[in-house]
Amino acid sequence: MKGQTKGAIPDHTTIMNFRHLLEKHKLGRKPFKEVNKWLSDSGIYFKEGTIVDATIIEAASSTKNKSNAHDPEMHQTQKGKQWFFGMKAHIGVDAKRGLVHSFTTTSANDHDLNQLPELLHGNESFVSADSGYRGVEKRAETKDRKVDWLVAEMPSKIRAWKKHPRKNKQLIRTEYLKASIRAKVEHPFRMLKCQFGFRKAVYKGLTKNDNKLAVLFALGNLLRIEQMIRSAKG
Repeated sequence: MKGQTKGAIPDHTTIMNFRHLLEKHKLGRKPFKEVNKWLSDSGIYFKEGTIVDATIIEAASSTKNKSNAHDPEMHQTQKGKQWFFGMKAHIGVDAKRGLVHSFTTTSANDHDLNQLPELLHGNESFVSADSGYRGVEKRAETKDRKVDWLVAEMPSKIRAWKKHPRKNKQLIRTEYLKASIRAKVEHPFRMLKCQFGFRKAVYKGLTKNDNKLAVLFALGNLLRIEQMIRSAKG
């Protein structure tokens, strides 16, 4: 850009114009797909299994804006005893390395199970998920898939088992094993919110936020590979 010195960080206007260009031509997911294609072509992906999960990203709930209205594409949902207003990022993660291979963006009140078919690449032998995905093997769109469903039991059931640990030793051990596999899905979310700072939806509408998620998940995958290379070098 004119007036910029070599190696200078682009100013806010330049970055905003580039973002608008991506949004206008619906190119937000292209970098994500290209990064994943490169990873796959390089033999990085091992497709034995997929871990699925979703995280809530809150949006501004205030109506003190020009239209005096909430973002119509954001919705309210309850998690535990708390209420949240915003959107959800649903991800499918490679079970071996914790890399995001697919994702969808919805309002916060969309049930996690509704997005699961979009998060599977079709070559996995197992799918790992928390208890929010229970019943997946009975749904019309997933019941015929030839995979092992490693879905966690309800926390209340696990607590009941722990009252009689000897009797339920194997059941408890199985849940610990499921949890150890499922833990890798937290890495991309931690990177998204802590390292990239995407804790709040700063743009209105799901499309703009989907565009941002695509870029951040692509960068997150590259960062994860860099971390693995550094770790391997000791």
